[in-house]
Amino acid sequence: MSAESEILAKIHEISRPLRIMHICGTHERTISRYGLRDVLPPEIEVLSGPGCPVCVTPEKEIDRAIALAKAGIILTTFGDMMRVPGSSGSLMDARSQGSDVRMVYSIDDAIALAQKTPDKKVVFFGIGFETTAPTNAAAVLRKPPKNFSLILSHRIVPPALVELAHEINVDAFIAPGHVCAITGTQIFQQFADMGFPIVVAGFEVKDVLLSILMILEQKVAGHSIVENAYTRAVRNEGNLVAQKMMQKVFEIVDSEWRGLGVIEKSALILKPEFAEYDAGLLYSDIITEYLKDMSYSNPAASLCQCANILKGREKPENCPLFGKKCTPTTPVGSCMVSQEGMCYNWYRYRGV
Repeated sequence: MSAESEILAKIHEISRPLRIMHICGTHERTISRYGLRDVLPPEIEVLSGPGCPVCVTPEKEIDRAIALAKAGIILTTFGDMMRVPGSSGSLMDARSQGSDVRMVYSIDDAIALAQKTPDKKVVFFGIGFETTAPTNAAAVLRKPPKNFSLILSHRIVPPALVELAHEINVDAFIAPGHVCAITGTQIFQQFADMGFPIVVAGFEVKDVLLSILMILEQKVAGHSIVENAYTRAVRNEGNLVAQKMMQKVFEIVDSEWRGLGVIEKSALILKPEFAEYDAGLLYSDIITEYLKDMSYSNPAASLCQCANILKGREKPENCPLFGKKCTPTTPVGSCMVSQEGMCYNWYRYRGV
């Protein structure tokens, strides 16, 4: 019997009604790709939370990047971000209309481009949770060329979970292994103190199943603690070097999350001493002029259930746009864009 089969057998043996939310798009990909929801006991429900950074990037931040691209600046970003809809199109649309929008695999690619084109302004549109923030902090500390700057959309996971913990019916959380590799595990202690069992999980099938089993065992024992099921990559204290770089470069501010609204102290921005690399400040006039006529009430997008999906309140198949007007090639909502989005994974792996 395989390790996965043994873990699954134990889950069935001690199963009880349980609603578990994961907060990681890679977890959703594993769960959907391997059909884990179909082999778990029916009384165990695994919900998908706001674990995809592409999915929670608000329209206005997409529009800011489009404004720079349309102003003649070279805009660089990751592939998924090029297709995320803003209020009136995506970065891919801007590129098709003549703007210089380029896909890169890292911030280092964008810096190299700036070095090769010193007569051009190059902006890197960087997104992500605590996982990707350290690489951008490190790049700033290396003092990139003067024609390079960043427009950032970094979010912090725990504040969003605090909002959800008070708002939805959930019994426990699976914590994201990538984030915890940077932050450590103790940032999630507050949820255990609130009565939620929480387990840090890796991304293989056995990792996800093991985290569900450990949550069940906590429920059986009647306690709630933070446990680390991903010890091969996550230390309790996290990556201290990465944490120090983030603390040096970024400050924490309130910020909007797509579908969730404004969440206190949930985003990272550059500190004032790094203003020379802050594209939002350097090109504020361009952004303000572009945004002044923007409308954020799209009748078609209003039917999209992405906000409820991110909160674990709805399933993709119940969205009237899912698989019809909204597909991976024609996404209406951000949850259909990224390989970490729940709608994308349900579309690809559930036989749509």
